Amino acid sequence: MNQPLHEARCSVGSVTAVHGINVLTINVHKGFTFFNRRFILPELREAVRSTGADLVFLQEVHGTHLQHAERHPTWPTTPQYEFLADSMWSQFAYGRNAVYPHGDHGNALLSKFPIIEHRNLDVSIDGNEERGLLHCRLQVPGHDQVHAVCVHLGLREAHRQRQVQLLLELLDSLPAKAPVIVAGDFNDWRLKADSVLSEHLVEAFGDRFGMPARSFPARLPLLRLDRIYLRNALPRSAQVLSKYPWSHLSDHAPLAAEISL
Repeated sequence: MNQPLHEARCSVGSVTAVHGINVLTINVHKGFTFFNRRFILPELREAVRSTGADLVFLQEVHGTHLQHAERHPTWPTTPQYEFLADSMWSQFAYGRNAVYPHGDHGNALLSKFPIIEHRNLDVSIDGNEERGLLHCRLQVPGHDQVHAVCVHLGLREAHRQRQVQLLLELLDSLPAKAPVIVAGDFNDWRLKADSVLSEHLVEAFGDRFGMPARSFPARLPLLRLDRIYLRNALPRSAQVLSKYPWSHLSDHAPLAAEISL
């Protein structure tokens, strides 16, 4: 479901140029613990707030879900991404990927910088596995424009290969010198997508430690599914948040990185 580019009229005024951005990416598993045993979105919000990240890339986040809202007393009255943004991230964008009779879910970006434009690109490949790329253009002091792309790729290798090509087409359409941050759940446990993307982008953990991070399952990370890729930017630091409470807040461990623009 390709959605039109949405524009927001925002101004950061005359402020000091920003040369570093703190990034967090997490598959929120729709607000539930591993195996959907417990709804923990309120606890997750507190943990996310504690990082102080400037940009938060979210995957598998609900816009609505009528059945869950009836069953869980702590289910928020606002969309999950808006609940997580709270008062800390004044800007947010949502890309709805999957729609069903009782609700929808997709990717979202929470930002401390104005989101000037956003669009959701449908990269679903046949079947019923809906996937999208949420592309946002940010207004960051000291830069003409900064781009952020929140990613959630498919479970099938053939689908991921095609989705990577669609991601590269999106990147080719962006200004060549603009900083770009691409983050999310790539489901790329065989590292085939990484071998392609690394020809065009710098992966934060690959740059710092030689390999993408182990992020799944959260309690004992073994598979390298989640990534933070950069263009015209470099990682200053990168960390997997796999200890308590993060190990109990999703099936994926979040990735955090400080990015130099």
